[in-house]
Amino acid sequence: MAEVKKTKEEWKKQLTPEQFDICVNHGTEPAFSGKYHDCKDKGVYKCTCCGEELFSSETKFDSGTGWPSFFKPLNDDNISFEQDSSFGTVRTEVNCKKCGAHLGHVFDDGPKPTNMRYCINSASLNLDADNKTT
Repeated sequence: MAEVKKTKEEWKKQLTPEQFDICVNHGTEPAFSGKYHDCKDKGVYKCTCCGEELFSSETKFDSGTGWPSFFKPLNDDNISFEQDSSFGTVRTEVNCKKCGAHLGHVFDDGPKPTNMRYCINSASLNLDADNKTT
């Protein structure tokens, strides 16, 4: 996988202000505000920055948290993890491995079979509804 490296200025030209704040500055969209939090459409969720395939609609579930939640990534090799100790708590941050975009966080309180909850910002995703080969 070829990495995508861009400066903050290059990302700012490509992304909306909300996408830039979330993907580059590691922000978070308000709960229940993102376009995919309640989306039931089928397809593959890709990184909004580089187009890398990240999650399948087949692993999406309603976590009640207000963010799109998945119980596993489409391919473990397409995401990376970092410890996040912001806001006075320790969490595991989920990033796109190809471009480094901040996606959200992962928690161990999800459904079977993985018991994981990848809590992802809608602004960091684009749903490819034409790609249903999940």
